[in-house]
Amino acid sequence: MPSKWLAALVVVPLLAATGYQPVKEYDPGRDGAKDVRNAVAEAARTHRRVLLDVGGNWCSWCRLLDKFFADHPDLTTLVDKNYVMVKVHYGPDNFNEEALGKFPHAEGYPHIYVLDARGELLRSQGTDAFEEGHGYSAERWKAFLEKWAPPIQ
Repeated sequence: MPSKWLAALVVVPLLAATGYQPVKEYDPGRDGAKDVRNAVAEAARTHRRVLLDVGGNWCSWCRLLDKFFADHPDLTTLVDKNYVMVKVHYGPDNFNEEALGKFPHAEGYPHIYVLDARGELLRSQGTDAFEEGHGYSAERWKAFLEKWAPPIQ
């Protein structure tokens, strides 16, 4: 049995018993690889995908994205229904190479990676595609979130 499957067999029951704690802040002190593994295990347990949000508090567009989702509860509901969202800090104080090294390099931040419930990359997406003026387009975000949501079971 591959080691990543063995790890999933150990982590999934542990998270089910203890409750998954989502990572909602860019924190340079966190272990991004562990956070992604936990998010993938939770996605497998709950039949969702992972929405990996990479950036940092140093990033003005990252802070705008947080405010945008706070101001659009319909999109937050769509995310919560279909994804396990996890924030991973990227910056000089922690580049989280172990967590991010296997994914295509981001050209800007924030950057979104959509992973399936096995942790396989489905989409690498710069958020500039969602920009509208000095903010984001709710329609473009909704279309993206719906497109990459897991199939209805």
